[in-house]
Amino acid sequence: MIHEVNIWGVLVAPITVYGVMALVLFAFLRTFWRLTGLLQFIWHPPLFELAVYVSILSLLVLYA
Repeated sequence: MIHEVNIWGVLVAPITVYGVMALVLFAFLRTFWRLTGLLQFIWHPPLFELAVYVSILSLLVLYA
């Protein structure tokens, strides 16, 4: 678990850093799904994407 991150003299909470890391990973996954057409098989794509983002964020917080 990381502690507060110092960005130009401002202490940022670790969940913010984890959130940005999860967003980057999610962006790569989302691009892959769009290019391969896998999202057309999902019943509710926005709900699926939210669930995947929350899962990635949870795994980062748990294991990073």
